[in-house]
Amino acid sequence: MPRLAPKELKLEAKEREHLEKLINRHTTEQQIALRAKIVLLADEGENNREIARKLKISRKMASQWRERWIAGQAKGIEITERIKDAERSGAPAKFKPEQILGSVLNLWKHI
Repeated sequence: MPRLAPKELKLEAKEREHLEKLINRHTTEQQIALRAKIVLLADEGENNREIARKLKISRKMASQWRERWIAGQAKGIEITERIKDAERSGAPAKFKPEQILGSVLNLWKHI
């Protein structure tokens, strides 16, 4: 069964500039920089297999970030938000930050 071509991803000039700055900034988290590289390569016309090979990632990851970027573009989501981790579900925090701080301070009193 032949593979479908990946969806075309086209960046506006300001999007490309923003992603390039993210990649070149020394304080950018590595995962964010990697996602930016995926999107830039997709914009250059690379397919998911080529992106995966160049960046030494899975094809699934290349495809996933191409799809997320396109979906975020369509919804008008801000560039930085498009490339962030999705919110994760999980148990709510059991203690408020003030409670933790109070406990730590209380422990220090007894040392």
